[in-house]
Amino acid sequence: MVQVDAKTIFCMRLKAARKMAGISQKNLGIKAGLDEFVASTRINRYELGIHEVDIGMAARMAKVLNVPLAYFYATEEELADIILEYAKNRSTG
Repeated sequence: MVQVDAKTIFCMRLKAARKMAGISQKNLGIKAGLDEFVASTRINRYELGIHEVDIGMAARMAKVLNVPLAYFYATEEELADIILEYAKNRSTG
């Protein structure tokens, strides 16, 4: 099994969550509280791993994308899927 580091996992999950939500990098950044002039570039750099995200920004992005914060940090695909399913079931009641 190939070991992937936490930073790479975060980047992959952020991009996947953003695509699932159907939101652009710019709109995600703006809704998470970034200035509109840097929003697209900053989210792009988060997704590429050029910049690291602090926990506060990660939490804001999770809220905008309607995913649990834990999803971004799940080390296994199956666990990430379980986290999303759990959150979906909790929200539907």
